[in-house]
Amino acid sequence: MPEPSLQEWFSRPDAELNGDPNWTGMHLRLLRALESGELRAAQRGDDGLWQAVTWVKRAILVGFRNSTMAMVEAEPAPFFDKTAYPVRSFTIDDKVRLVPGGSSIRRGAFVAPGVVVMPPAYVNVGAYVDAGTMVDSHALVGSCAQIGKNVHLSAGAQIGGVLEPANASPVVVEDGAFIGGLCGVFEGVVVRERAVLAAGVVLTSATIVHDLVHGLERRGEIPAGAVVVPGMRPARGDFAEARGLSVAAPLIVKYRDERTDASTALEGALR
Repeated sequence: MPEPSLQEWFSRPDAELNGDPNWTGMHLRLLRALESGELRAAQRGDDGLWQAVTWVKRAILVGFRNSTMAMVEAEPAPFFDKTAYPVRSFTIDDKVRLVPGGSSIRRGAFVAPGVVVMPPAYVNVGAYVDAGTMVDSHALVGSCAQIGKNVHLSAGAQIGGVLEPANASPVVVEDGAFIGGLCGVFEGVVVRERAVLAAGVVLTSATIVHDLVHGLERRGEIPAGAVVVPGMRPARGDFAEARGLSVAAPLIVKYRDERTDASTALEGALR
């Protein structure tokens, strides 16, 4: 009898998956498929929209349920984590530049050749980091986040993970985007190709982004080539008005063209 596919096996009801004696072998197959890029937790359709691959995310969640806590020896103190997702190891043949100093990449994460990870940084299970991307110091690539080619995640950038619910689309940063220092991108926001986020921009699915170029409001997605800077708008209500209070309001102040790199576009936008 042929071995079932990963999708067939992990698409069974939870009651059948929990405690199945074959889980260990199937879980190792899942980890290898994720790490090779054969499987992804989200995919872009022909229409350009990103959708979660629900069964893959569900399979990752099964790993947390079916494994136990264990001590991981380390200096100066040990760690304690689920046995299903230990730290991933690399060889020189992987051509990943993992700089010494405390970074950690969990098993089940895809990291392409040519990626640079500066310490300390963290890449969680289910994440996809494509070729030529820089993950700078204190940056996070959360569970199932999808990072394209030649992306720059500056120091302190936080790319949130969206593992639960399984049908929720994770955060996506497409090819050539620049994410400035101390930025935060959360709750399934999509940053399209070659977009630029200036330092300190924080985006959630509910964040209103004011597009000053086109005179409209956006939520959940930053268009291709957009240059976004932090902004403020007056808070509503008598209490806020009496005290001159404001709330954050990211602003799209310009769009890159093919001749402007990210640093040039950002420098011009901030002047």
